[in-house]
Amino acid sequence: MIKYKTVQTDVVSRIRKDLAGSVDEKTKNSCSRFFKEEVKCYGVKSSVVGKIAKDYFKELKNAGQADKKNIFFLCEELLQSDYCEEAYIAFEWAYQVRAEYTEADFSVFEHWVENYVNNWAKCDTLCNHAVGSFIEKFPPYIENLKLWTQSDNRWIRRASAVTLVLPARKGLFLPEIFEISDLLLTDKDDLVRKGYGWMLKEASKPHLQEVFDYVMKNKKEMPRTSLRYAIEKFPEDLRAKAMEK
Repeated sequence: MIKYKTVQTDVVSRIRKDLAGSVDEKTKNSCSRFFKEEVKCYGVKSSVVGKIAKDYFKELKNAGQADKKNIFFLCEELLQSDYCEEAYIAFEWAYQVRAEYTEADFSVFEHWVENYVNNWAKCDTLCNHAVGSFIEKFPPYIENLKLWTQSDNRWIRRASAVTLVLPARKGLFLPEIFEISDLLLTDKDDLVRKGYGWMLKEASKPHLQEVFDYVMKNKKEMPRTSLRYAIEKFPEDLRAKAMEK
């Protein structure tokens, strides 16, 4: 059994050592192509990062140290480095303890979005899974997502939409999805536009007619980027109607 203090003090440093030793030059050189902003990446393949996340979580679990309090503490430690790979591990771990979420955790997730999310990959990794699961468990907090649409921070605005991507795929929260889309409808930021377009695309899978009607009602105002994302899974005839000028 690994003692508590050993796990607490050295797991993050061992993860960082493993990441630094797993750099793939091709991956490192291609990192900047996926982002418009400058990002910090070791340059480790996503499959390797995923395995590191899984292996260390298993170690923590076997040591009796995978409770939410400890995991959130370690997530905070990982996030402070600003490396994309460490953020991925943190957000994956946060999702793994979703059964323990309480309403108080919303402030933790909001703090992470405000302070550590600075590119679309971090935004989507955190919000698609951990925050989306939180909203499914505590639906009243969807009101907070509506407030996020008014933020000056582009990543918080994107988060308001991409948090609902997986719930949308399940057919959940359709009225709120349309309300958030209304609030983001003419957003000036391309990545926010893509975010709410993606949310609508997922909602169209269980609610095709409703999303089609929404798009037709709003297509004159809706940026073409959002429109193209939203209608991607429409049947060809509906897609053609939506694209008509």
